[in-house]
Amino acid sequence: MFKKLRNRFLIVNLVSISIMMLVAFATIYTITYQNVQRETSMELYKVSDFYHSPYNSSKMPRGEDGGMGTGSGTGSSTGSESLPSDAMGGDNGGPGGDPNSPPARSVSFMIKTDDQWKITDTHSRFDMEDTFYTEALQKVDQNKVGDSERQTGQFALDGTDWAYVVDPSGDGHMIVFIDVTAQQGILTNLIYTFAVVGLVMLIVIYFLSRYFANRSIAPVREAFEKQKQFIGDASHELKTPLAIINTNADVLLANQEDTIANQAKWLHYIKSETERMTGLTNDLLYLTQMDDSRSTMIHAKFNMSDAVESIILPMEAVIFEKNISLDYNIEPNLTVHGNSEQIKQVILILLDNAVKYSGPKGSVNVTLQRQNNDVMLAVSNTGDGIAPEHLDRIFDRFYRTDSSRARKHGGHGLGLAIARSIVDQHKGEVYARSVVGEGATFYVRLS
Repeated sequence: MFKKLRNRFLIVNLVSISIMMLVAFATIYTITYQNVQRETSMELYKVSDFYHSPYNSSKMPRGEDGGMGTGSGTGSSTGSESLPSDAMGGDNGGPGGDPNSPPARSVSFMIKTDDQWKITDTHSRFDMEDTFYTEALQKVDQNKVGDSERQTGQFALDGTDWAYVVDPSGDGHMIVFIDVTAQQGILTNLIYTFAVVGLVMLIVIYFLSRYFANRSIAPVREAFEKQKQFIGDASHELKTPLAIINTNADVLLANQEDTIANQAKWLHYIKSETERMTGLTNDLLYLTQMDDSRSTMIHAKFNMSDAVESIILPMEAVIFEKNISLDYNIEPNLTVHGNSEQIKQVILILLDNAVKYSGPKGSVNVTLQRQNNDVMLAVSNTGDGIAPEHLDRIFDRFYRTDSSRARKHGGHGLGLAIARSIVDQHKGEVYARSVVGEGATFYVRLS
């Protein structure tokens, strides 16, 4: 069950984070793409305007064959590598710049055609083969070109990405091309970066989510196991008195003709076990009420010294009858903040527990004194003591170090659990110290 819960948590977490990452990456890519396209269009229009300028048109070089420029170059990328930096960049008319070169950072060229899309003139900053111009012109989407509006587009040729703009000019067209390989590379690298970063992040998030899922589920698993243990222990505690009641009821039914006086023994057994069940259910109900009433319990300052004495004095006779010696040292007028009736119940539980397990001719000692700003109550008894492995669990519900001895003394393992619940509600501390074979001491620290 908990494995399925953890896996469900992981799936929901990974899907949620994946969606957020996808939205974030898509947003970043869209913004970057729009910026790149905007810069490309601005540069493309700037180069196109340059080719439309009268100054440039008057000095436009003409080819010898049909007005096309000729040369020995094999492509734009090859030719661009041999260009000086001022030809590749820099504004027109700048220091060292060519006044006939377009003001562009990228490689560019121009093609003029007639209305039948036949090349009539070309211009480039470096020599290019005629076939290259023809191939570039074939990549232009001629069907979408209107009579009066500029038409832009992009294509790839010989491993280079080109952007173009078509301007209708008189009885033909002027198509300006610029190299946008670098810009497209930015977008492509951005996609690869997003993919790698996203994958790495998902892997890291998976292991982090798994770690925190296990930590988050641990308290739930512990509470579930405690609940199972609690139900099992409660069922076990109720099972024995119910069996005794049922058996004695069968005896009564088997002797229906006998008088009540003769069968009083069976009725007393039934009553005894009923009272035991009543005590158990009352304790369970009290624990439940304690958990539900933490915020509604009324606390006030009260005299802790008087509270301890009010519990010890009535029990002196009972302790004396069991041949157990009782010593106590109570510092007067010690006050704490809390609920006096609940604290008295804690004192009664610890004192009753000490008397039960002190052993024949044992002794019980109770001390109450101030330690710094707190009040410390200590209840000690002689006896077998508590083994170290049990000290941390004796305050758990239904926990007993020796079930047979606990049943002999009439306990069902809820007294110390109630005491701890009350002390916790008072933001105090309760714990035990013991030496096996010498006895045990229970401490309650309150402020």
